[in-house]
Amino acid sequence: MAGQVDIRGDARWTLVTGASSGIGVAIARAFAARGRPLVLSARRADRLEALAAELPVPTVVMPADLARPDGPEALVAAVEDRGIVLHTLVNNAGFGLRGRFAALPARDQAEMVAVNVAAPTVLSRLVLPGLIARKSGGLLNVASVVGYLPGPNMAAYYASKAYLLTLSEALYEEARPHGVVVTAVCPGATATEFSARADVGGTKRFTGNVMTAEAVAEAAVAGHLAGRAVVIPGAANRAAVLAARLMPRWLSRKVAARLQG
Repeated sequence: MAGQVDIRGDARWTLVTGASSGIGVAIARAFAARGRPLVLSARRADRLEALAAELPVPTVVMPADLARPDGPEALVAAVEDRGIVLHTLVNNAGFGLRGRFAALPARDQAEMVAVNVAAPTVLSRLVLPGLIARKSGGLLNVASVVGYLPGPNMAAYYASKAYLLTLSEALYEEARPHGVVVTAVCPGATATEFSARADVGGTKRFTGNVMTAEAVAEAAVAGHLAGRAVVIPGAANRAAVLAARLMPRWLSRKVAARLQG
C-alpha cells in the first residue's frame, strides 16, 4: 500500500531500517501482520517498493543511506515532514566484514561502524524523546549472539553488536519508567544475504544451526511487544549464549576464532 497514504489518526507507525532484505523484511511483515502501518527504509528503493506493494497496511517508503554522517538525521526529518508520529523504531540495518582487522580496508570498517553503531545511536536519540513524552512505543534493536563474544577475524563486527546490545539494555532501564520498551534481539546464524556479503557462508558458524529470518522476526516482535529487554531466538542460540557467559574469556576468544575461520 505504497504511494498516497493517509497518515492521520493515532496509528502506531513503525520505522524499519534495513527493510530491503533478510530480517528487516521479515520484521516488517511481522508488524504488518499485527496491523502496524510502516515506514520502510534502506538504500535499495526498488526492493522497498516491492515489499510495500505486498503489505496489507499503510506503508511509506523512505530510501536512506545510513552510512552517511547525515543519513540518520535526514531520515527522521523526512518522517517528520510527512507528519508521521513514530510509535516504534526498528534498528535493523547493518552488515558484517570477515577478515583480519589489520588487513580489512579501513574505509569499509568505518562504514560498517557508521551503519551498525553510529546510525542506531543517532536514530534512537532522535526518536526516544518523543516516545518518552507520549509514554508509549519503543525501540527494537537487532544485535546478535556474537555481541556476547570477542570476535577474532570479525573483530569490529562483533564489537559493534556488543555495543548495540549493551546500549539497548541500558536504554531499557532508562525508558521503562516512562512506559517505553527497548529490546535487543540477538539472533545467531540466520539464512539471509548477510552471510554472502560478510563472506561467512562456509564457516562453522553457518554450517550448523541456521534459523530462518521469519522465525527470528516473529520471536523479536513477540518479545518486544511482551516488554522484554533481550530476546535470543532459538534454544541452541540461548544455550550458546549461556556457554559464552560461563566460559573464561581466553577460551571464548579461541572458540570464536575457530567458528569464524
